[in-house]
Amino acid sequence: MPVIRTELFIRAPIRRCFDLARSIDIHMESTAKTKERAIAGVTTGLIGLNETVTWEAVHFGVRQKLTSRITELREPFWFVDEMESGAFKRFRHSHEFVERDGGTLMTDSFDYTSPLGLLGKVADVLFLERYMRRLLLERNLYIRQVAERESV
Repeated sequence: MPVIRTELFIRAPIRRCFDLARSIDIHMESTAKTKERAIAGVTTGLIGLNETVTWEAVHFGVRQKLTSRITELREPFWFVDEMESGAFKRFRHSHEFVERDGGTLMTDSFDYTSPLGLLGKVADVLFLERYMRRLLLERNLYIRQVAERESV
């Protein structure tokens, strides 16, 4: 069960960072290379507590669908999305925001279990954990770029 943790400082107000991280539209922009798009549930704007979104994307050459729900939310400091259905056996993705030094420290923790038992564990070691870490970092760097550009 890998846990991927990333931290990124953003020179923008906490509310701005929190809302950008919950934005369906920003998510789609930041994951354009995997053709990720919201196809059900909340498909535009900000997702909130107990709301779901179903994503369709292409990963490893395979079109996939994944539905997640916002299971915890404390504005503007923290929210959690958890998979309801999709390629993983399970995942819990927490997003934390702390005001610091005139900006915001954004911390992500992506705790997941791959499907397929031992085969999934081998995939984690060989490529999946690295792939997921890169995907999350690229998304967060995009959030930082938008937040800092629009907060000046």
